[in-house]
Amino acid sequence: MASGYGINGGVSRCFPFWQDLLACYVVNTADSNLEGRWKCIPQRDDYYECLHHKKEIAKTRVLREAYIRYEIENPGFSRGEGGKGGVGGVKGLGLMDKGERKDASS
Repeated sequence: MASGYGINGGVSRCFPFWQDLLACYVVNTADSNLEGRWKCIPQRDDYYECLHHKKEIAKTRVLREAYIRYEIENPGFSRGEGGKGGVGGVKGLGLMDKGERKDASS
């Protein structure tokens, strides 16, 4: 199922979760007793989340909808310059002044 090798030849990102699931399944099941496999549901859920990111996608969707709803309810809310960032836009660290930024970008 999971070879353990990533696209660049190293360990794949979900292989540790697969190992945890397999270890749990081997320890908690036997030929005569399959009831122990239900103990591995948290490991299975972690492995599926690593593969498909369904919980992460759902959480991001909820946050985005809340952000859009806030923008609609508060017309004075500003995304900042260029429509990016939050209130007031992206904050600079003050490491470069504006003149240096123009020279560095060209």
